[in-house]
Amino acid sequence: MKITNTTLDGVVIIEPRLFVDTRGYFFESFSHKQFVDKVANTNFVQDNESRSAYGVLRGLHFQKPPHAQAKLVRVIKGLILDIVVDIRKDSPTFGKHFGVELSDENKLQLYIPKGFAHGFVVLKNDTIVQYKCDNYYHPQSEGSLLWNDPVLNIDWQLPLSDITLSEKDEKSPLLKDIAY
Repeated sequence: MKITNTTLDGVVIIEPRLFVDTRGYFFESFSHKQFVDKVANTNFVQDNESRSAYGVLRGLHFQKPPHAQAKLVRVIKGLILDIVVDIRKDSPTFGKHFGVELSDENKLQLYIPKGFAHGFVVLKNDTIVQYKCDNYYHPQSEGSLLWNDPVLNIDWQLPLSDITLSEKDEKSPLLKDIAY
C-alpha cells in the first residue's frame, strides 16, 4: 500500500497494491497490521455503506467527543468528491479543507482521524460508498457543519441546481457556530 500525506495533518490517501491480469483484478482492501504500521493505531469497530444518486451531497458530519470517530472511506462503485474539514480549534489548519476524488476505478481510500468533519458529493449515478469507523455511532453526539459555509469556500464541482441535500444538512450550522 502507498501512503500519501495531505495538507491536513493525519489525513492520508491510501493506494492499495493492485494485481491485474486477464481474469480481472485483486487487491487487499484492508489489513489491520499494515494499517497500524503505516497509518495509525486505529481499531475499527463498525462498517457503514451508502448508495446514492448523482448530485447527492452527504455532510459535513462528525461525532463530538468522547464519541468522535476516525474513518477509512472508499468507493465500491461510482465516483465521489470526498471532503474533509479540520474542526480542531487548536489546530494550525482549523477551518481548512481537503478534497480528493475516490472511485471504483482509482481504488483510493481516505483515512480521516478524529477531529474532522467529513462529507462527499456523488459525481456518478448509483454510487456506493463504504467506510470503517473506530467508534460506534452515538446519536446524541452527532454534529454537522454547513456544506456551503462561505468561510470554507468548498468547490463541490457541481452546479447548485444538481445538488440534493437532506433537510438536516440544509440546516447545519456555520463553522463559527459549531461545538466540537
